[in-house]
Amino acid sequence: MAAAVKLLVTGGAGFIGSAVVRRAIAGGHDVVNLDALTYAACLENVAEVKGAPGYSFVQADIRDRAALDRVFADHTPDAVMHLAAESHVDRSIDGPGDFIDTNIAGTYNLLEAARSYWTAQGTPEAFRFHHISTDEVFGSLGPEGQFTETTPYDPRSPYSASKAASDHLVRAWHETYGLPVVLTNCSNNYGPYHFPEKLIPVVILNALGGKPLPIYGDGSNVRDWLYVEDHADALLLVIAKGQVGRSYNIGGENECSNLQLVQMLCGILDEMRPRAGGGSYADQITFVRDRPGHDARYAIDPTRIREELGWRPSVTVEEGLRLTVRWYLDNEPWWRALQNRAGVGQRLGVGS
Repeated sequence: MAAAVKLLVTGGAGFIGSAVVRRAIAGGHDVVNLDALTYAACLENVAEVKGAPGYSFVQADIRDRAALDRVFADHTPDAVMHLAAESHVDRSIDGPGDFIDTNIAGTYNLLEAARSYWTAQGTPEAFRFHHISTDEVFGSLGPEGQFTETTPYDPRSPYSASKAASDHLVRAWHETYGLPVVLTNCSNNYGPYHFPEKLIPVVILNALGGKPLPIYGDGSNVRDWLYVEDHADALLLVIAKGQVGRSYNIGGENECSNLQLVQMLCGILDEMRPRAGGGSYADQITFVRDRPGHDARYAIDPTRIREELGWRPSVTVEEGLRLTVRWYLDNEPWWRALQNRAGVGQRLGVGS
């Protein structure tokens, strides 16, 4: 951003949120980190900025409207970056209620708190409400094509349906009340501080632990992989220069199947931490029962953010995976401390 601002970041102790917090502080901005510290949050993710000038942390839940009003009144932010969400598809299959409460009702509370604050401030034109969402709201692609900002919504899981609903709420608050919003929909993130329930950290940690490397179905499901630090840079760019009322798709331009991804990870691990007793980590690959309603393919067309704002990802998927594997190898105390949290190391999403 051209000038320093004060950002209210919801979910700033989570995976993507903490990357945004770290990048924003490094860029000279003030940050109010609001997080409920649920199972996937970790204050170690932002330990490096804890004592930084302009950084503050507030433990609060976006489902608590009174708490949100106090945060706005006490901290008077210039912009909101809304990343707080339940985000794990498998958990949404087993327990959709938390996703409805947090992603829909929580977003409604935050919108109303932001609107009340913005109105009380005299509706400043510079204020922004940036809602961060997912490409999963668009549904499933066939072998060809990509999601654009005008792709019709077609969510297939409780998670993606709850995020689609929150996207619609944000657009409605812009159209009805004039709240100055921007929206982004991203592809699959990966990188440092990724909570160990998603595919990439599961594969890395299971490989190191000599456990099976589980791949749903036949591994042919395709995703576009976005390095989290690149995503954080894109989000800060959108809130600074994005057009009010507009949405931007953020993709890594790195499509590969789940099987290809796991094989790539195994090759990197073979090189960086050779397996005890020899052989390849790929020998641990195991195909397991597919996820219910598993979308076949996601792919982002990032033309709008590239042409309007000049953003492109800085790393290929192999470069990003190398950085990620190295981080996990160098930060064992971080992930060891999370091993006993609810759901870690268990197969979820088979309740249906």
